[in-house]
Amino acid sequence: MPQVTMYSTQVCPYCVMAEKLLIKKGVSSLEKILIDQDPAQREAMMSRTGRRTVPQIYIGETHVGGYDDLVALDRAGKLDPLLI
Repeated sequence: MPQVTMYSTQVCPYCVMAEKLLIKKGVSSLEKILIDQDPAQREAMMSRTGRRTVPQIYIGETHVGGYDDLVALDRAGKLDPLLI
């Protein structure tokens, strides 16, 4: 299973829902980068993704996007193949 990385904050409800979905899908190792604790990480996230909102999720080197993007991938049947 590829590494899953999620840019997050401590109080983001969409981040919590994204993490729950990923765990339900069998992700056992999730690297969370808390951008509210480290402003440099916020800048890194915006440079890497071009987005300002959290969560921002990567599966391996593939930028999945935010929670809505993650759910849309799952509903389309395209999330499971990314997690193999």
